[in-house]
Amino acid sequence: MQNKKAWEFNAYEFWIRESGRPADRARKALEDPIGMLRKYAAYFDAYTGIRVANICGSCGKKAIPLAILGAEVTIFDISEDNKRYALEVAEYANVDIDFQVGDVLEIDLKKYGNCFDVVFMEGGVLHYFHDIDRFMDIMYALLKPSGKMICSDFHPFTKISDLLEFELPSMSYFSKDIFEGEMAHARFYSEEIRKQMPKCSYRKYNMSEILNAIIKSGFMLKKFDEHPAWTNPNVPGEFTAIAVKKE
Repeated sequence: MQNKKAWEFNAYEFWIRESGRPADRARKALEDPIGMLRKYAAYFDAYTGIRVANICGSCGKKAIPLAILGAEVTIFDISEDNKRYALEVAEYANVDIDFQVGDVLEIDLKKYGNCFDVVFMEGGVLHYFHDIDRFMDIMYALLKPSGKMICSDFHPFTKISDLLEFELPSMSYFSKDIFEGEMAHARFYSEEIRKQMPKCSYRKYNMSEILNAIIKSGFMLKKFDEHPAWTNPNVPGEFTAIAVKKE
């Protein structure tokens, strides 16, 4: 799979370089787990005793603080390298996380359906999936009745301008094109290495596509927040949608 190859290209080494050695990362998480969750902490009603599905949870940067705070966390992610780093950090933090490597669209719903109190994603997830309706259907199926989805992602304004400086191509706000682009952290490598890195396959959505997919899947949309871009506080760079599964 194209995106899997991209996310397993030196990913473990990248996390060591950018996030620190697992023992050091664990120490930071233990010192301030709420701080490590950043703005997302405001969207959790509780931590202790809840089951959280962390979608595309990457290296465990949010899953491990959640586990420290008392949540039972399962990461669903495509990268074995991400799993290696996350489990090493979790071991140093003395917490358990479940890490399932595979395509999110192929999650075993017989095993994981109706299991979670919270489905949580952040940091740019939706553009990896070419069928957002199917994606939201799976998010809905993972939750228990009355469960909550916390969906935080890059603002669709990033379709028309490289607001967050990811060096991806701009396009029409209403474009439905699937395109190839560099993975998120490619820009941190030398040009020589960047040329060797596998590309990701992307499909960027506009806001109406995202919100309509949430509603169409059966969710009740409860809250929608826009967040300023870290490169320019005068324009939106991210959003968070809070939706609840009906009882």
